[in-house]
Amino acid sequence: MRNFNLSKGHTVFFNNAPRITSFAAICGSKESEGVLGSFADVALNDDMYGESTFEKAECKMLSKAISLALEKGGYTEKDIDVMFSGDLLNQIISASFAARDFDFPFLGLYSACSTMSESILLGAMLVNAGYAQRVVAATGSHFASAERQYRYPLELGCTRPPQAQWTVTGAGGCVIANDGAGVKVVSGTMGKVCDYGVTDVNNMGAAMAPAAADTIIQHLKDTGSSPEDYDMILTGDLGALGSRIVKDLTWEKGFDISSNHVDCGEIVYKVIEKEFQGGSGAGCSATVLNSYVLSKMNAGLYKRVLFAATGALLSTISSGQGESIPCISHVVQLEV
Repeated sequence: MRNFNLSKGHTVFFNNAPRITSFAAICGSKESEGVLGSFADVALNDDMYGESTFEKAECKMLSKAISLALEKGGYTEKDIDVMFSGDLLNQIISASFAARDFDFPFLGLYSACSTMSESILLGAMLVNAGYAQRVVAATGSHFASAERQYRYPLELGCTRPPQAQWTVTGAGGCVIANDGAGVKVVSGTMGKVCDYGVTDVNNMGAAMAPAAADTIIQHLKDTGSSPEDYDMILTGDLGALGSRIVKDLTWEKGFDISSNHVDCGEIVYKVIEKEFQGGSGAGCSATVLNSYVLSKMNAGLYKRVLFAATGALLSTISSGQGESIPCISHVVQLEV
């Protein structure tokens, strides 16, 4: 299969130019006040989305984002070969339950907040190798469901520390195809699990920044490129603190990304100070990429984007047992 995929290091190169032909995003009321407001397909007025629980609302958002991506691309369910999706909840119930709404195969993923880049990476692999013609990649999150699972239910009214981020309420999805027009997925770099010993479950930026730096550097080495070759190096949800850390870590290794680095968590909210370090969650990078960034790329405002979503691979059990937080980041190179 070397005529399909030529790999070097941890990076797979997609010679057959799979492309993102359609995309969609839905976001919560708080998120719509920021950069997503004029780009998201749906902005909710009610974060319950008419459902009785936060978890059902999260599932409904994800299903809606997938449906919209199909609709905008003129696709029916019969046009899709498989869907890659996951989320933050136990047994990835949002993705699994959303998959009930669609009549195509489903491959569930868990990569925490890096699920968007991993699903694009795996989807592009299948399309590029000729095993599938069209693939859906999608994920999402909800502030209240994530708080209930990883920290404290909202009803307790706990005070958040200044290093905390706000889990984005939103979902995003896209169709990756071997035909049609769209942003090309040029290559993808598979991340390694990194653990720098951070144990604070509120400090996601510090925990995930080393993983982002590791995979970005690996990608630059594998491709022989430099940070200046990209209009944007987009990390997932490091927030303000994590964004500063990843720039320091890459600079220490000889790669200065400070001039073109953007973090989804740092730009998603209108006034970041109200949300401490900014946004996080699987829906953070999914909504920003599948609304703001891809729209800008289709308009020709960005030509080359390195998308590095980041994920913290912890659970309440591991945290309760005193474990540190292992993290991962997967990178996909997108080009017009």
